[in-house]
Amino acid sequence: MADSTPVNSQITDAVTQTNVKVVAEAPAQAIASLYQVSSHSTGLALQNAVHSQQALNQISSAVISKAVALIMAIGEKP
Repeated sequence: MADSTPVNSQITDAVTQTNVKVVAEAPAQAIASLYQVSSHSTGLALQNAVHSQQALNQISSAVISKAVALIMAIGEKP
């Protein structure tokens, strides 16, 4: 059954242009999303590295304190 109401050509042009715009912008949005996700993961990796370094510095301070205490205790009488 054929539709007897013709569609205005301006409407079909508007719909077509909107569809073309969406299809044309998709690659740019995908790349932008990729850049955002990769920069976020790089930031998290750097934060993890800083946290690990700080934790190792705390452990190092404790080890050095204990080593100095042991060295200082060498000459003491039991």
